[in-house]
Amino acid sequence: MTERTLNLKMKKTLRRLATSYTDLVAIVGFVAGDFPRLSPAGRLALVKRLFDISGKVECPHSHSEVLSYIRTILALPGNGGRVVEAGCFKGGSTAKFSLATGIAGKELVVFDSFQGIPEHSEPHDRNIYGIPVSFAQGEYCGGLDEVMNNVKTYGNINSCRFVKGWFEETLPGFAEPVDAVYIDVDLASSVKTCLKYLYPLLKPGGAFFTHDGHLPLVIEVLKNDKFWREEVGCSKPPMEGLGTSKLVKIMKLETSVN
Repeated sequence: MTERTLNLKMKKTLRRLATSYTDLVAIVGFVAGDFPRLSPAGRLALVKRLFDISGKVECPHSHSEVLSYIRTILALPGNGGRVVEAGCFKGGSTAKFSLATGIAGKELVVFDSFQGIPEHSEPHDRNIYGIPVSFAQGEYCGGLDEVMNNVKTYGNINSCRFVKGWFEETLPGFAEPVDAVYIDVDLASSVKTCLKYLYPLLKPGGAFFTHDGHLPLVIEVLKNDKFWREEVGCSKPPMEGLGTSKLVKIMKLETSVN
């Protein structure tokens, strides 16, 4: 296939697949980017698989959001090591991330209760876009067998490890260094638990993504200097998208200030 033919095919496919301007920008940036692990044709094929997964499994995220984490995974140096996903719903995001970890030679450690939202009393009202939000107990539930089947069918199950249980029960016993973290956990209390136990394990230079940045109660947690100092054990780190975006990227500085 000539370069011109590939470019024409790529543009046609991207126009067909993109569902929003933000997604289109993210997809074009990914396909045209510099990822030594994948050729442009390989990146285009991966994008097509991401769209296929979204068509088969319920996925409450945009393509631009999930590509942010996939780009991070593919840019990680060397083979070995692990990345984390906390909160996987039906396994759509897990299947997508597993494709990237398979290519990058990393392990994807997946934490979830597989019982949906836990019992809570958080007073959620509206998100930053003015849309009403609420999280009922048991909502966003995907059973372990269902999730694993979706990953087997559409992703790379061989790169995954699943840890079942409530975060406050499973995360304290996890002590392995991680290269990157992605959480979609909805409750401010769950965000606090994930930050408290996972952020200290993040290697310097790593990135911690939360898909809950559109929730005012979560924003309060992320902005809370006292929480960072007393419960996470460091100064509040730099963040991208705080207060303006659903996906917030939290950086782990090469030299952390405690």
